Amino acid sequence: MPPVPCGRRRGAPLRRQARYGIFMAEVVLKNVKKIYPNATGKKKKAKKAEEAAEEARPQLQITDEGVVAVQDFNIEIADREFIVLVGPSGCGKSTTLRMIAGLEEISGGEVIIDGKVVNDIPPKDRDIAMVFQNYALYPHMTVYDNMAFSLKLRKVDKDTIDKKVREAAEILDITQYLDRKPKALSGGQRQRVAIGRAIVREPKVFLMDEPLSNLDAKLRNQMRAEIIKLRQRINTTFIYVTHDQTEAMTLGDRIVIMRDGFVQQIGTPQEVFNHPANLFVAGFIGTPQMNFLDAVLTREGDKFSVTACGAVFVPSEDKQRALLACNAQSGAVTLGVRPEHIMLCAPGAEHSIKAKVDVSEMMGSSIHLHANVAGKDVVMVIATVDLPEGHEAGFAYGDEINFTFGGNVVHIFDNETGAALT
Repeated sequence: MPPVPCGRRRGAPLRRQARYGIFMAEVVLKNVKKIYPNATGKKKKAKKAEEAAEEARPQLQITDEGVVAVQDFNIEIADREFIVLVGPSGCGKSTTLRMIAGLEEISGGEVIIDGKVVNDIPPKDRDIAMVFQNYALYPHMTVYDNMAFSLKLRKVDKDTIDKKVREAAEILDITQYLDRKPKALSGGQRQRVAIGRAIVREPKVFLMDEPLSNLDAKLRNQMRAEIIKLRQRINTTFIYVTHDQTEAMTLGDRIVIMRDGFVQQIGTPQEVFNHPANLFVAGFIGTPQMNFLDAVLTREGDKFSVTACGAVFVPSEDKQRALLACNAQSGAVTLGVRPEHIMLCAPGAEHSIKAKVDVSEMMGSSIHLHANVAGKDVVMVIATVDLPEGHEAGFAYGDEINFTFGGNVVHIFDNETGAALT
């Protein structure tokens, strides 16, 4: 799917004075492209790598030059901004991060850090620090030595090294582990050490490549909170890669959603949730994901209505204006509605849709209902306090229910392009 217009750029938020002195920098990507060349005339190893890439990412564009992993990536990242690149496996997010770091050669465009084009500058001279998924700690060194290693290579004096290491350890609450080796630490503690090793270098930009993916769910939640605290204490620019939309929504000032090498949308977490640019973004952001129903849009003059499953819904005024602005016409469309925006209602109620329960999942404060509507699965999240009498424990398989939703929460998408019309 080709790229769509990006969301409004948001500047970096104001923060408290940084406790730890970190340089700051704006990062700009202009028309950045990455092509993995065809293997003709190359070594067998290169051919195998290309075949593996094509197998893992079958939707990527293949040209005479090779496989296009990242296509025309443009963004301006402000000082101290936290940007999250998110998307499914093989969408090009890690490749983009590695091009910023200098670990991947750029096939086209420019990467600019702090006003300087760095395309041909080696990684060690870009003044960036990268935290990897697998921690990449030296197993034979103590935590202290792991954190101090890069400073020792730069011939920094011992007193300065000690001060920086202990300050970073205090920020990350790992002072008590400085004499231990990585094998004596938990996954979360090792990740803190990897982050600490990056902090002591005082980089202009922090790059983080799925740093929490190796942790269990509980530890991921804890480390996510630690990263949020960390950015309050070290005012610097963060570029973070993840496939987890929860991390993206909770960490990012802005989110870059990618698919098959293309940027689908750039915006704040609230913007991409409330105003997805296309069907892919709408289905990718949100848990459970948005429901999609076959529908028909009807235009009468400057007013619109949409019919789905026999019920007629009138979009709210702001959505009416959006439909008018893009000159939407009567015809088949896809209607989207988020599970949390669906309400149960009495049979025969206005705008009601009939369904049969397939699965009822009790989640404590809410219940997740999977219902069959004209052969399609519709998921709804109903607060337990809103359940009808006699259904406090949920519903049984085959129970008949009626549900509805407001015209202010509907999303309408073009069937051909997938672009949002509202």
